[in-house]
Parts: sequence; C-alpha cells; structure tokens
Amino acid sequence: MDTKVLVAYATKYGATAEMAWKIGQVLREAGVQAEVLPVDRVGDLGAYRAVVLGSAVYAGQWRKEAAAFLEANEQALAQRPVWLFSSGPTGEGDPAQLMRGWRFPEALQPIADRIQPRDVAFFHGVLDMKKLNLAEKLIVKAIKAPAGDFRDWEAITSWAAGIAKALKEESW
Repeated sequence: MDTKVLVAYATKYGATAEMAWKIGQVLREAGVQAEVLPVDRVGDLGAYRAVVLGSAVYAGQWRKEAAAFLEANEQALAQRPVWLFSSGPTGEGDPAQLMRGWRFPEALQPIADRIQPRDVAFFHGVLDMKKLNLAEKLIVKAIKAPAGDFRDWEAITSWAAGIAKALKEESW
C-alpha cells in the first residue's frame, strides 16, 4: 500500500468535481500526496492509503456511479481510513436542515456503517439553471429550489484540513 490518498468523486455538472479538486489541493498543501479522480476512472484501491469519496446528491440519492463504487469497493474501503462527502442543497443555512435531517443516502447507510468512515460531511451545492434540461427545470420550479452557487469553500477547506491533520498524525 502506497502513501497516496485518493479523492474520488461523482458529479453531473462539475460542481462536486470542483469540491473534490479543492479537497485534493488542501491535502497536497498540507504535505499529503493526493490524487483526484472521477470514480469511473479509479482502478485498484491498493495504491491508496486512504480514500475521500464524494458525490452530488439528487432527490436524496448519490450519483449511480458513486453508489456503485462504494458497493464494489466496500471491503477495500473498510481496510483504510475513509471520509465521505455529499454536495447538494442550495439555499442558505445548514444543509441537513434544508434537507429535513437527511445526511447520507439511506440505501447506502448499511455499507457506510460497515466501512466506518472517519467522517461524513454534507455541503451546499450549485444549481445553474442554464445547465439543466427541461425536466430538471420543471422539478426545480416545482420544489422552488434556489438557483446559484451556495458552496461554502471555507467549510470545505476546513474539513479537508482536518483530514490532512488526521492522516499526518497517524503513522504512515
């Protein structure tokens, strides 16, 4: 096993990818070797000492490719430090409150429980009306979701710095 950390993500329109790249940047600036990849480009996890895995959230669900990655790699993930993050709601305030207490996809919770991630974070996302198809625009209008970029870069940076600190405190 190498000393690299994998930051893997699933995104639809790119906002979660940008968050993953920021997490990777913070890890590298703290002296942690990090590789940032979309989940569908990740090979063998044996090359990684730890994994940060994130997905965009739509209707309370992770992207299919992120869920499939989590399921397919459960055993490997359970053998190393793992951090999970979701990006989704738009608007002001606590993301979990905006999602009425939702913090992680219910269908994936048993896998997360077995993996025992160090932390599960939930961050605000982006809603760019210009990128949505007609069906998505109708749903957004029906649920009155606020459009815009609501990502809290300070919270994302702080969370990533905490990961770097935890990794550096452990013996590699």
